[in-house]
Amino acid sequence: MTRQIIRFAGHYVEMVVAMFVGMGLLALPWMLIWPGLRDHPLLDTLVMAADMTIGMAVWMAIRRHSRRMIVEMSVAMVAPFVVLLAPLASGAIAVDTLTTAGHVLMFLTMLAAMLLRRQDYTHHRGTEPLRNRQTDRFEQVAAP
Repeated sequence: MTRQIIRFAGHYVEMVVAMFVGMGLLALPWMLIWPGLRDHPLLDTLVMAADMTIGMAVWMAIRRHSRRMIVEMSVAMVAPFVVLLAPLASGAIAVDTLTTAGHVLMFLTMLAAMLLRRQDYTHHRGTEPLRNRQTDRFEQVAAP
C-alpha cells in the first residue's frame, strides 16, 4: 500500500513538473509570436493554462498513458478556467481572481482525475501490466 501511495504521489509530482516545463518551454515562442500577450491578462492566463496542459499531455504520452487518460487529464486541467469565465463575464470576479483560482483549482482537479483512475497512477511502467491504447485495458507486457 505504501509503495502504491509513493507511485501515485510520484506521478502527480511528475505531471506538475511537466506542466512547468511546458509553460517554460512554450513561453519563448509565445513572446516571439505575440509580443504583447502579457498586456492581455485573460489571454495570457488562458495561453499559460494551455501551455501547462500541453507539457503534461506530452509527458503522459511519453509515459505511455492512453489517449483517454490524456484527454481526461487535459480536461481536468482546463476546466477550472472555463468554469471561471462565467463569473468573470458577469463581473463577479476579476481576471486576477480567475488566474489565481484557476491555477489552484487546476491542481485539485488534476488530483481528482487521478483519484478516479488511481489504479492507473499506482502502476510502475515497465514492470507491471501496461494499458493498451486501443482497448484502454491492461495487458501483460514482458519486461525489457
